[in-house]
Parts: sequence; structure tokens; C-alpha cells
Amino acid sequence: MKYNLAYKYRIYPNEIQANLILQTFGCARFVYNKILAKADEIYKLEGKNKIVTPASLKTEFQFLKEVDSLALANAQMNVKTAFANFFQKRTDFPKFKSKKTARKSYSTNSVNNSIRIENNCIKLPKLGLVKAKLHRTIPQNYKIKSATISQEPNGAFYISVLTEFQKDIKEIPSDNNIVGLDFAMSELFVSSDNQRADYPRFFRKLEAKLVKAQRELSRKVKFSSNWNKAKLKVAKIHNLIKNSRKDFLHKLSRELVTKYNAICIEDLNMKDMSAALKFGKSVADNGWGLFTTMLQYKAMLLGKQVVKIDKWFPSSKTCSSCGAIKTELALSERVYKCDECSSKIDRDLNASINIREVGRKLLAY
Repeated sequence: MKYNLAYKYRIYPNEIQANLILQTFGCARFVYNKILAKADEIYKLEGKNKIVTPASLKTEFQFLKEVDSLALANAQMNVKTAFANFFQKRTDFPKFKSKKTARKSYSTNSVNNSIRIENNCIKLPKLGLVKAKLHRTIPQNYKIKSATISQEPNGAFYISVLTEFQKDIKEIPSDNNIVGLDFAMSELFVSSDNQRADYPRFFRKLEAKLVKAQRELSRKVKFSSNWNKAKLKVAKIHNLIKNSRKDFLHKLSRELVTKYNAICIEDLNMKDMSAALKFGKSVADNGWGLFTTMLQYKAMLLGKQVVKIDKWFPSSKTCSSCGAIKTELALSERVYKCDECSSKIDRDLNASINIREVGRKLLAY
């Protein structure tokens, strides 16, 4: 069976390459907006979903010939996908991309080995060899399909290389090597083995520093030299928080999928939870959604399983000893006291044991 896996690297283009990358960002955005405007015009006149090609724009706009044609073709495909989603009523009408707010990126495809690794560089169409920090090696039997070049708000350039590989993944039986994870606001999770993630809360640690930098930014004249410097300072703090969080979650998810054959979690809607409980910053800080995504793809590649149980299952209100369910349980009650069997247990540990047992039953089917 064929699978896809992406490898993300930091790249260090020279001045000429960096200028061409920035030019390609602009051209991809320009083509997206032009094609979208034309598609909108056709839709209003004829009610049809018709997308023009980037080639039809090159006669009028000669500068489009200077950049990677596949980057423009992918911009067209993005419009096509956005329109398809709109017609199928999955999203609203596509929006135009702004130079100031849109994410700076473009995608290109590998044709006749046009994207490849050479020594400490990555060969890319139009750019040639670009120096890269290759901290992970792509196996030789992995085929490079495409690459997405992006620029972070702090000015750093990155490339995400999408690979395709063939592998016969045999599902490993759980053999009762199962763990349940209960989401915890401050710790990230408490496991049924009483392991606590002890999440460092990277955002909270740097929140005061970030607030100070944002206040300094707000005092500057917009788009002035000092405003750009202050904006870069804010971006660097955000980048530090994001990278620290991702590094912690990658290592923790790898540890869990290596140790257990099956991991049981609740199918939580973090957006609704943060709004309902007014814990928006804390929920966003620990990155539970990103963590569960990491667990799923890493477990899949190892032949292991991640089982999601119904979010409405009363894991916190159910006694893990006798199965009795409480009608009321305040969020402030951190110790679960059963009225039926008089057992006492940590609230989160009790919930994680219940999650594990429900997951065990689902695995049995």
C-alpha cells in the first residue's frame, strides 16, 4: 500500500534565490486572485464553475514567465478546489488573498526528478541548489512528489517535502498493551497508568514577554522602520513558542506509540470546549489537537492503533471501580468519591481508566 509522509526543513537561500522565492509568492497570489475574479465573473453571468488556466494570463502579464510554472498551476488547482467546496456547500465563497495577511507560500511538483536532495542542499525548479538544514534523512526508496516553500513571519524560509512510499503495514494486536489518555487543561493528559505529561505551558511562560513586545509594536508608526523591527520581535517570540510546543509534542507522541500497542482518547472538539469553558488560551497553549494528529499518523506507520471514544461518554462521572455514574460533578472536584462503593481516586486518573476500558471494548469488535 502507498503512503505519504512530509519532511520539513529550514532552508537558507542566497539573495538571488530569496528574491525569486518572494517573486513566486507574489505571482502565485496574483494568479490565484486573477483566476478567482474570472471564475466569479463567469459564475455570476452563467452560473457555471469554470476555471481559466495560468497560461491564458501569461500573454498579458509577461512577468509570470519568470517564475516556476508549476507554482502557478498549483495556484489554479487551489481555486478549483475552493470552488468545488463552495458548490458542494462545504464552505463559503472563496476569498481573495491579501499581500499583507495571506500566508507566504507556494507549491511545486517533482517532474523528472526536478526536486531532489544533493549533499546538504535541495534542488528546486528555477532556484537550483538551495542550502538546507537536513536534520532528517529521506530514505532512498521514498519518492519525492512535491514541495511547498514558505516563509515565516520572522523571515525564515522553510520547505516541506512530500514523499510517497510503499509499505506493507501489519496491524499489531493490542495484547492488552492499552493506555487511556484523559485530556487535562494544565498537564495535557493523565494516562490510565498515572503518567502525567507535565506540559511546560510554553505560551504562559512567555506571555508577559509577548505582551510587552506587542505593546511596543502598537506604539510604532505602522509600516515604519521601527514598526518592522518591533513586528519581527513579536514574530520571533511566537515562533519560539510554536517550535518549543511542536518539539515537546513530537517527542511525547513518539514515546507513547513506541510503548503501547493501542492508545484510547476522547473525540473532543477543542474549539467548542475553549469557548464554553472560557479557557481559550490554555486550550490553545497545550496543542491537544496537534498532539492527537501526531499520535494517529505515528501509530498508523507502526501498525498500532489510536481509538477515539464518543465525546459524550461520561468518563469523569463514571466510577472506574463499580461503574456507578454521578449525576453531578463540579469541575472543582479534583478527587472522585463514589457514593456506591466509597472508593476515592484522582478525577483525571479515574477518567483515563474509563476511557481505556471503553477503548478496549471497541478494539474487541
